[in-house]
Amino acid sequence: MFMFGSAYPIGKIGINHFPPLLMGSLRVLFLFLFILPFFKFSIPKKNFKHLLLFSFIMGVCVYAFCYLALDFSSLVSPIIIGAQLTIPFGLILSKFILNENIPIKKWILIFSSFCGIVVVAYDPRFVEEIYGLFFIIIMAFFYALANILSRYLKDINTVNQIGWHSFIGFIFLIIASTLIEGNPFNYLYPINYGGLLTAFHAGIFVSLIGHGGLFYLYKYYPVATVLPYYSLFPLFGIALTFIIFLEIPGPYEIIGGIIVIGSVYLIQLQDKQSLRL
Repeated sequence: MFMFGSAYPIGKIGINHFPPLLMGSLRVLFLFLFILPFFKFSIPKKNFKHLLLFSFIMGVCVYAFCYLALDFSSLVSPIIIGAQLTIPFGLILSKFILNENIPIKKWILIFSSFCGIVVVAYDPRFVEEIYGLFFIIIMAFFYALANILSRYLKDINTVNQIGWHSFIGFIFLIIASTLIEGNPFNYLYPINYGGLLTAFHAGIFVSLIGHGGLFYLYKYYPVATVLPYYSLFPLFGIALTFIIFLEIPGPYEIIGGIIVIGSVYLIQLQDKQSLRL
């Protein structure tokens, strides 16, 4: 979970070097280059359509909106808290797509987590940067959807999942970056080692180790069981944000964060109790 937590403050440093879509494309490029020796571009016999949809959502939508959120916000902590909506979105989608059972207590906790985000949105420091929170909510939805789609890919090994989504993600993001943000070489040359290091961190440590590990677990466990452990990353992320940027969460972020993270923790607690039963 430390990997996930570090993604946002380190990603914010990267955004100071590269525009958001280019940053996303570099992230998946490093991921693709690392996995390339093991990736054979093999087309699976089953669920290839699901794999393509997963690859577009994970490789393009998730990374694009993640860095757009960081780009539109000078504050990192609210973005980290907003990313927690992945969990309630994931539980809702698991109900309607996978038909997994979600008891009434979880629905109440899902509702309370959204209420916590509303509290964060009222932070006066965040009013003029509300698009950042809006974009991270969209990212949370797409990341939850990617997690759900990964459940259809049990017969596809994790290397192929990572290979396809990084390859497709790079193609779409680098084209979008060129059309919207301009010539990428204007940002890359002369070589920007600091920015490239943040993209390398995101591609290898966050995407390969963090996301790859989650997608592997989804092959064997229900989404409702695995996804709540994602709730641990804000503790690391906010702490690292303070260390790097000396950013102290305001009262709205503290109250809203407690509501969101507390709701997610209780969801996780319910999962443990149901497993014992």
